[in-house]
Amino acid sequence: MYVILVYDVDVKRVAKVLKIARRYLTWVQNSVLEGELTPSQYFQLKNELRRVANLNEDSFIFYVMRTSRYSEREIMGVQKGGWETIL
Repeated sequence: MYVILVYDVDVKRVAKVLKIARRYLTWVQNSVLEGELTPSQYFQLKNELRRVANLNEDSFIFYVMRTSRYSEREIMGVQKGGWETIL
């Protein structure tokens, strides 16, 4: 499945949330990550986020698609994050 994660969390938890999310998805830009996950990985990601989040204050939106095959990405302005090569 292809997952896009958008989150809005308290600044105290941003680094923890980003660290967890980056283990599963690719960072696209501030508070947005995306990538292919198995159902098991998706379940694990949500569980790990649930452990560090305060669900009375924080917000997570998961856009779940069967595949990215029928989606199209259009970028306007500066491209942030992505699939850069790490040397």
